[in-house]
Amino acid sequence: MKDLFARHRQVLPDWLALYYDEPLEITHGEGRHVWDADGNRYLDFFGGILTTMTAHALPEVTKAVSEQAGRIIHSSTLYLNRPMVELAERIAKLSGIPDARVFFTTSGTEANDTALLLATTYRRSNTVLAMRNSYHGRSFSAVGITGNKGWSPTSLSPLQTLYVHGGVRTRGPFAGLNDRDFIAACVDDLRDLLGHTRPPAALIAEPVQGVGGFTSPPDGLYAAFRTVLQEQGILWIADEVQTGWGRTGEHFWGWQAHGQSGPPDILTFAKGIGNGMSIGGVVARSEIMNCLDSNSISTFGGTQITMAAGLANLSYLLEHDLQGNARRVGGLLIERLRAVAAQLPGVREVRGRGLMIGVELVRPGTDEADPKSASAVLEAAREAGLLIGKGGGHHTSVLRIAPPLSLTAAEAEEGAAILEQALRSAY
Repeated sequence: MKDLFARHRQVLPDWLALYYDEPLEITHGEGRHVWDADGNRYLDFFGGILTTMTAHALPEVTKAVSEQAGRIIHSSTLYLNRPMVELAERIAKLSGIPDARVFFTTSGTEANDTALLLATTYRRSNTVLAMRNSYHGRSFSAVGITGNKGWSPTSLSPLQTLYVHGGVRTRGPFAGLNDRDFIAACVDDLRDLLGHTRPPAALIAEPVQGVGGFTSPPDGLYAAFRTVLQEQGILWIADEVQTGWGRTGEHFWGWQAHGQSGPPDILTFAKGIGNGMSIGGVVARSEIMNCLDSNSISTFGGTQITMAAGLANLSYLLEHDLQGNARRVGGLLIERLRAVAAQLPGVREVRGRGLMIGVELVRPGTDEADPKSASAVLEAAREAGLLIGKGGGHHTSVLRIAPPLSLTAAEAEEGAAILEQALRSAY
């Protein structure tokens, strides 16, 4: 692996981050486990950044991909594509957006980029509202609306971006308020902000902030925001790249925790729907999706082999009620980790819902982020056979836990026990 690491550094960018002091080469997987090039077996609690949603080497998806590859892999959107139409029909219905249209891309970054193109064109405005601590991808426009300095390499942008309070519940100027007053204060802040700017095109928001450390506002915040936005015709874009497909357990989409004012105008998705195949996309009301007045196609978005994977994966997810499993097993895992956290002064908070869980670490006796200990826990967990992720706002000190949604209760307990020992080794 040292040879591969040296070759990686020789030909790939310096800014292409790798986990671990001795980077890992994953060679194969099955279910909720993966193996490295040295034959070590790991329980996977990160799923390739929330992307292996159902299971590694899921037979139904593998079979669908293999059979489709034997027919045709690709033709582009210039030709009718039955698997693309079939998956679009299912997603349009599941989205909750009336008269929905679906456009497929190859990633969440590209999906959010497309959503911004649609919103700014539809509204004739290049002003966008985004949440503090947010992340929406690595393209030029997506970086331009990212509210997390650790993932924003440039301040240049084609958009004027204004950042709104509310994405982080337990930090910031409103953290000490109860949920009702927190929402009211954030709404007041939004109204004040709108009084000082030209009418924005849209608000883009992750219902649960992913890279930001699995933070979220109280349920109903974005519904309250939407009531204000609708007064000026401002669109709401729900970035469901990480929260979609039932991962939060309680809802199929993250926006449904904020659905009192109706569904979003635009919804973006990616990651888990392909279970590792490159699928992203945008769902929008027809008048928004159809607002572009010039030609557009996609060479790779919606290609037959990825659509076959998406159809098989979505069918498996729904038929096996993986959303319900995420709710049940995720609930057990969260409570288990909170019991551990109560004994450790360096764990500030265990948060999340379903199988989207964040463990925020701080220097004991302070409220200061502890990125050094977060990295140490990541290493210790790997040594004991558990893969997790990390993230966070001002500093990367949140452990991110997001296993495949088919995780069993026994595997949840196994992973929690490993993580407990890793945390105890750091604190």
